[in-house]
Amino acid sequence: MVSGSKFSLEKPLLSTLDERSREVFRLLVENYLETGEPVGSRNLSKLLPMSLSAASVRNVMSDLEQLGFLYSPHTSAGRLPTDIGLRFFVDGLMEFGDLTREERARIDQEVTASGRGSLDGILTEASQMLSGLSRGAGLVMASKQDIALKHIEFVRLEPTKALVVLVSEDGAVENRVIDLPAGMPASALTQAGNFLNAHIRGKTLSEAKTELDRQKMFLKSELDDLGQKLVKAGIASWAGAQHSEPERLIVRGRANLLENVSAQEDLERLRHLFDDLEAKRDLVQLLGLAEDGDGVRIYIGSENKLFSLSGSSLIVSPYRDSDQKIIGVVGVIGPTRLNYARIVPMVDYTASVIGKLLS
Repeated sequence: MVSGSKFSLEKPLLSTLDERSREVFRLLVENYLETGEPVGSRNLSKLLPMSLSAASVRNVMSDLEQLGFLYSPHTSAGRLPTDIGLRFFVDGLMEFGDLTREERARIDQEVTASGRGSLDGILTEASQMLSGLSRGAGLVMASKQDIALKHIEFVRLEPTKALVVLVSEDGAVENRVIDLPAGMPASALTQAGNFLNAHIRGKTLSEAKTELDRQKMFLKSELDDLGQKLVKAGIASWAGAQHSEPERLIVRGRANLLENVSAQEDLERLRHLFDDLEAKRDLVQLLGLAEDGDGVRIYIGSENKLFSLSGSSLIVSPYRDSDQKIIGVVGVIGPTRLNYARIVPMVDYTASVIGKLLS
């Protein structure tokens, strides 16, 4: 467990296993996480700190298999942990370490420097950085936000069409084409832009609508009918820009998931995973996963409803805005043999760095 962090990991009762069984199980899972290969009783008996014959180890492994913690892949003499077994190990037997000073400095530097002045830059760099550190795929999702407006400008494209350039306070730029009434003079475009920038700059969409309702008399006195229609069209285009893509999903490092994959069934699982990510399926659920509780959430294999067909593990943590509202999640997705002890504090710290930048 990382000092100062709140991980949402339930502690199962360990009384179901005696000390010998726990030690056999722990060594088997640690060997699997390191190699990805089935572990046999002969090899385990050599690794155990206590003196235990290969036959005795086989008996223990058989008991663990009956409990649903292990299974035999194909005709192999070795065993692998099931999803239930991995959950038992992660929640009850694994000790979470802490990041080194150097790892924290790298996360601080890379996320902060590359994302300066841009929310998309911060999230993209966080995803790339997590991919590099974890050797999995870094994943970041941002929820829909009512972002404040910094600048708006109308640019005529042709007699009856204009480009609305919308710049938000986080540096994002959106362009929308709107229709113009016939005979709209160039001066009306300038006046409408000046009016909007003077009255609603720094306000969110809902705040801007409220302000325009409050400023109805000023709107009528400062602008003619054509100018008023243009102002309303500008606000409508801003609303369209904010709601055109409700959630953003950024995934970096998919190639990492292809390393050391040879079996056809593993390739098929990855194909399902890539299809799910490409389709951005059930993104709202991803945000909901992290909102279920504070801190890091771990979903192993079939527990992960989003990517259950691929049998992948997902480690996610929410990040918050200046009002401490959860507005997105950051995490790592990969095979079930992820290095959980190392990646959990990494994801937790990255989420806290993003939250500080957004505050």
